[in-house]
Amino acid sequence: MRKHLSKLTSLAASTALALGLSAAVLPASAQDAPVDVTIGWVPPDITGVFKTATNFFELAAKDANQHGFNVQVLTRSPTSPTAFAEQVSIIEDMIQRGVDVIAVSPAEVATVKPALIRAREAGIPVIVVNLLEPIEGVDVSSYIGFDNTQGAEVSAYSVVDYFGGPGVLGAGDKVEVTPETYLDLAFWKDLASKMSDEDKAKIKARGAIIEGVAGGFFSTARLNGFREVLKQFPGIEIVGNTCAGDWNREKGTRCAEDILQANPGNLDFIWAASNEMGLGAMLVAGSQGRLETVEDGATVGDAKVAIFTNDVTPESVDRIAEGKMIAETTHGFADWGWFGTKFAVELACGIEVDKTFDIRPRTVYQVNARNFYPDPKLEAIDWAAIRTNCKKGG
Repeated sequence: MRKHLSKLTSLAASTALALGLSAAVLPASAQDAPVDVTIGWVPPDITGVFKTATNFFELAAKDANQHGFNVQVLTRSPTSPTAFAEQVSIIEDMIQRGVDVIAVSPAEVATVKPALIRAREAGIPVIVVNLLEPIEGVDVSSYIGFDNTQGAEVSAYSVVDYFGGPGVLGAGDKVEVTPETYLDLAFWKDLASKMSDEDKAKIKARGAIIEGVAGGFFSTARLNGFREVLKQFPGIEIVGNTCAGDWNREKGTRCAEDILQANPGNLDFIWAASNEMGLGAMLVAGSQGRLETVEDGATVGDAKVAIFTNDVTPESVDRIAEGKMIAETTHGFADWGWFGTKFAVELACGIEVDKTFDIRPRTVYQVNARNFYPDPKLEAIDWAAIRTNCKKGG
């Protein structure tokens, strides 16, 4: 019955176009028929941050399905974030299935590039989430994400703030903000620009780094951003070699164990480049009685090891609100899923979308944590307008 109705809808639309009529004057039966859209969503993992993104892909689809659409999100991920070839195979399968749109967060950009080219050759629009940097040679319809280098720069400035710089953390000069203030890179750079070299040199701390996949695109970008900021602050020392946690909590835990063992009493912070690894570091430091905590913005007890990280998920927001992690840089995973579905439906409908959608990484800390989860503030989607302008049949 649906196929028959779809054909009638297409015939009515063709007739209307031939007569110069708009979709708004099509018969009610044609206008009311749900439009089928299948989104192939291919994250590199289905836990942590990608579970959050997946949840919001599905929430947006549910919202769309109450307003004239029949959106299905097919989610498949490789067995681990380092199973690069497996992610390519999944994209190839989505092409064979003939999905309407493929949304992908690349485990590694260079690896998935040929598969994305094949998707475009098959006439399937591609949405890339988790980065804004263009993938050379691939006709990507939209990038939803953030600049990974900038995200790590924001985290570095949070460390600077906590150990004496101006801002909203630690004992340095406090800046008046509200919980709604965007503590993004522009905010932090403005504060740093007002500091003298002498003031910058007074900030002292010893820290260690847990990175993602050693040598990978995302890990390298975040490491570069974090280190670039700290060049301005010679009193902040990074000890030992960077430990690769492969974006994984268990491996991040092992890295933290090694770091804490190598630095038994003189380590001030750990920065983990993702929150799965950061949550692992938090658990290790806590189990050893070395976790620095905050209460109402003030450090509780003797100085120990402060945890900083990147990403922001419901779990990590809970830990920040409890004062067990000092600060985290949000990458907008709810936004990925919410707007990923919106853009995918628009592309399936033949509607032009923004080439880039910048999440604008910003600092999440105890005061503003609940702005992000459990109820993130997301812009409502006008599905009725999208449905009216949709050129795709049911």
